[in-house]
Amino acid sequence: MDTRIVPTQVVESLRKGIPPQRGVDLYSVGNEKLIDGIKKYHLSGIGDRGIIRFLSGSWGAGKTHFFRLLREVAFQHDCLVSNVELDLNSAALNKFEKVFYAIVSHVLTPTYYSEHALVEAAPFGTVLRESLAYLATGTRSIANEISYEQYARASELLMGNHAIDIDFKKMVQHYWHTFLPESADPVVVEQTRGEILQWFSGEGTVGQYRKRFGVSKMVSKENAKLMLQSLAGFVRQAGYRGLVILFDEAEQAYSVMRKSALRDAQNNLLSLINNIESLSGLFLLYATTPDFYTDPKHGIVTYGALSGRIGKPEQRHPRALDTIWNLDAVETTLTDYQAAANKICSIYATAFPDAQASLPTEAAVQETVAKLFRIHPSLAAIRFWRLLVSAVITDLDDHLEGEVRDTEKLYDDVMARLKEE
Repeated sequence: MDTRIVPTQVVESLRKGIPPQRGVDLYSVGNEKLIDGIKKYHLSGIGDRGIIRFLSGSWGAGKTHFFRLLREVAFQHDCLVSNVELDLNSAALNKFEKVFYAIVSHVLTPTYYSEHALVEAAPFGTVLRESLAYLATGTRSIANEISYEQYARASELLMGNHAIDIDFKKMVQHYWHTFLPESADPVVVEQTRGEILQWFSGEGTVGQYRKRFGVSKMVSKENAKLMLQSLAGFVRQAGYRGLVILFDEAEQAYSVMRKSALRDAQNNLLSLINNIESLSGLFLLYATTPDFYTDPKHGIVTYGALSGRIGKPEQRHPRALDTIWNLDAVETTLTDYQAAANKICSIYATAFPDAQASLPTEAAVQETVAKLFRIHPSLAAIRFWRLLVSAVITDLDDHLEGEVRDTEKLYDDVMARLKEE
């Protein structure tokens, strides 16, 4: 991938005041100690145990930004990452089989993430291809074909792993089989691979898969947690450190669940917590708003066993070993904002290398940020982070065009634009 693609994407997103999909580690500040703790206490030992943590934050507190930052950190530690939005339509926690489908449908490998600007419809196919390459050759270099000896070597290792469900293994093996030289024409091969990936996503009937692939079941409510355990075992066998799953609870989704569905969701969450130690290779991070912990009708306070296992967010800067990381307790200083602005300038210079001579000095950037900080009301509807990143990019654009606005006008113009979006 062109080294300027990510910086350019970052600039275009920040110009609109929204977190970019990639490159958040290039300008992120304020969570260094927490990230260092995650690396030290969680990612370094992910293959030996399962881990679950909770991320609490009000709307606009930076949960999306933190997820994207952690995703890039996880990729740097050779983990797979799956970002799943828990909502009532596609992946409600009361129907764990749908949660499993969503996990598989969104899982990305570090290689895939680094080489693809856009996510394809079924990225789990890359996981299966890289796993075949790793078990067959010891590397993750993906070839269009493999020898029968390589296929047999990978299959023997896979089938000998008793931590993985037999039907899970059969479907993986059938996917690998399509890379043998004697496989059918390309159209049939792609169709077969698509059907196999659909099994992992819960599509189709057990009858058609039994006849075609020899499996005896589909992923269901009864076996979804065991399938998640199989996925964790498969990920470790494929040579990755583990799988990081980022659960993002849709705003207030639990508050509109029926009472019975809410209890099913809470039971599933409690089951995950109680069994997480046995899910070696998994790091689950569950992000919610503060109401999740305290709402008297729909919060976990209605379920003593669950509330007792999780607790409530503490009003202090989050630490990696805490059960809940409270983003609302993070206090960002002017120095942090200025450091982020200087990083954004560096990203901008990378995206537009010819602009270097026209850009403001570091001292000038810090002074602009300080003025913006003083102007912005503490209770403004638009958070200062969003205003800051958009204003910094706009100011750099102005310098590039040779038409620099004074800070007050810059502030007014950017605020007006953000309110319209």
